[in-house]
Amino acid sequence: MLTSISPVDGRYYRQVSELSSYYSEFALIRYRTRVEIEYFIALCELPLPQMADFPKSLYEPLREIYSGMTEDDAAKVKSIEKVTNHDVKAVEYFIKEKFDAIGVDPKYKEFVHFGLTSQDINNTSVPLSLLEGIQDVYLPSLYDIINTLSDFAQEWKEVPMLARTHGQPASPTRLGKEIDVYVVRLQEQLKTLLAVPYAAKFGGATGNLNAHNVAYPEFDWNEFANNFVEETLGLKRSYPTTQIEHYDYIAALFDAMKRINNILIDLARDIWMYISMEYFKQKIKAGEVGSSAMPHKVNPIDFENAEGNFGYANAICEFLASKLPISRLQRDLTDSTVLRNVGMPIAHSIIGFKSILKGLGKLILNDAKLEEDLEDNWAVVAEALQTILRRESYPNPYETLKQLTRTGSAISRETIAEFIETLNVSEDVKEEMRAITPHNYTGR
Repeated sequence: MLTSISPVDGRYYRQVSELSSYYSEFALIRYRTRVEIEYFIALCELPLPQMADFPKSLYEPLREIYSGMTEDDAAKVKSIEKVTNHDVKAVEYFIKEKFDAIGVDPKYKEFVHFGLTSQDINNTSVPLSLLEGIQDVYLPSLYDIINTLSDFAQEWKEVPMLARTHGQPASPTRLGKEIDVYVVRLQEQLKTLLAVPYAAKFGGATGNLNAHNVAYPEFDWNEFANNFVEETLGLKRSYPTTQIEHYDYIAALFDAMKRINNILIDLARDIWMYISMEYFKQKIKAGEVGSSAMPHKVNPIDFENAEGNFGYANAICEFLASKLPISRLQRDLTDSTVLRNVGMPIAHSIIGFKSILKGLGKLILNDAKLEEDLEDNWAVVAEALQTILRRESYPNPYETLKQLTRTGSAISRETIAEFIETLNVSEDVKEEMRAITPHNYTGR
């Protein structure tokens, strides 16, 4: 691990090791093998005339080729690839060798990869791995963040806090509501992400199932392809296509991830600011060092780490989303090398998720500082006072409060109290105004 070029496979590997089951070279070989095997079984079930008598008792041994695949098996595929110089063809030859080991009649072997081009395997394997990796690893991590923030929003729903617009003191708010803003934003973007189909191409060398139709013109191969992709694999079949998937839905998926990451960057920066303003303190772990030179420091490193990883993930998301849908004529090879990186933005996003969660777990609410900032900013009730005066048809209420609050002098509780006494309004209105403080002027 110390010699890894990417920190995903080095420093951060423990945090994202689960993803290797979906986005590693080993995983890609296993997913390709899975599609090839399931396709072979689907041909048996069609059935093609030459496959009608294939023993169904062999289906499970066939499925064990991918479900029980070992690293030694994957290494065997790679050794075959050194000869073929073609990764998908290497999988085909590997499966044929396994057929021999299982005792499959040799007459069936040429129906492995029958009528297909390599993209029928790649463009089903990759979206299938995306689907399952996101369902099994990405979404649970994102739900953890949403649930944690929801708990904080509830816990802090009555905590008043000085708001800041343009960085300046503004009408007070509640801390729980500000956290709830992020909960709702994430939930809305999550709906978009969940609505994106996982699309796959399955149609032969140029998308027209030419080879299938010339060999067996009596079959409806489009219907077969639809059933195989949608029923067997659980994906959405794109049709019509060129030799490759359009990748428009994969682009939409990464765009949705990018928006989720942007929301979390926004959250990380806000929490970072609240820590710098001392609204939060951080739990200290014995033995940890905040600064190599300044012993007193407890830095908000988790939120900084999250921001950095989300930013890097977004850069890859943006490239994938803009590059993949573009291919010369019926296809070029640029998508092939790019597709090998689909796990990278997911990995860096999950590192960001875990950093955010770690940072949130360290937060300690500093009620005293929140109270102090509210008490030091009585000018923020000016909005409330001038609005009541507007209601009472008081002359020039906005200008009156502007003159009071922009003198350059500090506005205190006493300043506001003295001002209220000078107003030519009823005692009931004055009493209403006296009840307003920065601590309770928080809306609903």
